[in-house]
Amino acid sequence: MATELPRKEAAVIGVGWAGGIIASELTKAGIEVIGLERGAERTIDDFIMQKDELKYAVRYDLMQDLSKETLTFRNDRDMRALPMRQLGSFLLGTGLGGAGVHWNGMCPRFFPYDFEIRSQTIDRYGEDKIPEDMSLQDWGISYEEMEEHFAQFDETIGTSGEDNEMSAPRSTEYPTPPMVETPAIRLFKDASSELGLHPYQGPSANLTEAYTNPDGQTIQQCQYCSFCERFGCDYQAKSDPIITVIPTAKETGNFELRTHANVRSVSYDGERTDGVYFIDTRTGEEFFQPADMVILTTYVMNNSRLLLQSDIGTPYDPDTRTGVIGKNYCYQIQTSVQGFFDKQFNMYAGAGALTGHVDDYNGDNFDHSDLDFLHGGAIRLVQSGLRPINTNPVPPGTKQWGSEFKEANAHYLFRTLSIGAEGASMPHINNYLDLDPTYTDSLGDPLLRMTYNFTEQDRNLAAHQTERMQEIMQEMGAGDIIANPDIGDYNIRPYQSTHNTGGVIMGADPETSAVNNYLQMWDCENLFVVGASAFAHNSGNNPTPTVGALSYRAAEGIKQYYENPGPLA
Repeated sequence: MATELPRKEAAVIGVGWAGGIIASELTKAGIEVIGLERGAERTIDDFIMQKDELKYAVRYDLMQDLSKETLTFRNDRDMRALPMRQLGSFLLGTGLGGAGVHWNGMCPRFFPYDFEIRSQTIDRYGEDKIPEDMSLQDWGISYEEMEEHFAQFDETIGTSGEDNEMSAPRSTEYPTPPMVETPAIRLFKDASSELGLHPYQGPSANLTEAYTNPDGQTIQQCQYCSFCERFGCDYQAKSDPIITVIPTAKETGNFELRTHANVRSVSYDGERTDGVYFIDTRTGEEFFQPADMVILTTYVMNNSRLLLQSDIGTPYDPDTRTGVIGKNYCYQIQTSVQGFFDKQFNMYAGAGALTGHVDDYNGDNFDHSDLDFLHGGAIRLVQSGLRPINTNPVPPGTKQWGSEFKEANAHYLFRTLSIGAEGASMPHINNYLDLDPTYTDSLGDPLLRMTYNFTEQDRNLAAHQTERMQEIMQEMGAGDIIANPDIGDYNIRPYQSTHNTGGVIMGADPETSAVNNYLQMWDCENLFVVGASAFAHNSGNNPTPTVGALSYRAAEGIKQYYENPGPLA
């Protein structure tokens, strides 16, 4: 029997970027909020002098324990889905602040094209340009409506950057100047310019100077220490939820945080929710948290899983192409080119978002009339720093052990540069999320099942971007160049990107989307589902700024609902 707790006006489930933004905005408006976070509490003190690559980058100390909960995976419906036993293609975070603690800090916005992708594609190329099996749809909102919320996220985190004619238009300047241009990035930018492209310093949440945001929270200056991705920042120089929005919520006096609270289901009577059921992961005790409004802000997979477990919304059916929960799961199409040089580059210092960035082959910035794919992706040279355990570049054919390996690694460590592409992921009718009929977690709840594979769209995009990166690398003067334009089938084992999206997508039609443009559930008006789960596809840029902007948009809608309950769209 669950113990019933005192009622709250709003319950926020999962306290990372999305949950922290929702909590801060609602509590500032005088709304009483409880945040339920299944992981442990974290503060900046947890990361003081923790430059420990083995602990965080190899043993994944900040990530989810897959022995207690994981997901199952298959490439297609003819395969048997099996549990992911080790972290691989993506890293599922846990704990207060979520993935916002261990992110790299790259902050490019999605394009106007992304929000109206189906309409704009048809307007420019005709309806035949969209493959019949690509479930492409508009997001139910325009970039113009979203821009103020992008600006608000920039102001909260203090984004460092510079404007560029190929990136999304801005109404405000970046809060802080761009990151330094290193010799390697300068070479990349010079080569790109020689090819007629428009390179610039990528936008970053690793701040170039100390900055105090409108809520009074201060982010410090980046020290270029090379410990960003998979690490918390002990300098407080990488904007994250535990130094920005979460303390803002706490300072209002209207926010209660409960950690080790694993929400298993949302209470639902067919029209409304009145709260959530959760387990205290330390004691095993079950609780019911009543709430006037529930906001799901967990990671992408868990937003879908909680709705499916709670029988809220219609599960997606790939045979009939009906239903919405689990629909349009997308990822990121990653490709790279590696170049070996005679001269040395000091790549030891770096930061997660220290990049030279090219958007000429991103979005619809280039003509797709004669191409066999849509969209594109950012092309970047990233100088994230050289950590000793996982940085071992050697040319192809080199032995992977012994004296030959050591000699080659010592020689090429500072003579190797890589260029990567962050390719967009278009939805496909056979890429989706549902509940696994066989496997359960340690509590006996069904695991989420992922059915996903790369498509011809993905493979053609990857080949195109690889060719463009080879051209840049050749212009940079590399000797040997390693490139693999054929990405084949999706493999969940090697790390690629923690940019999972979709499953609870937004739109203007309840027949084809799960939430409206305030991320309010069509089927449950006092339930909001916020995060990258709302993306109807994934762009060729990192998702976090769009998650942040959508969170501010959702907070605006939730405050409206609080004052005047009812459907917002």
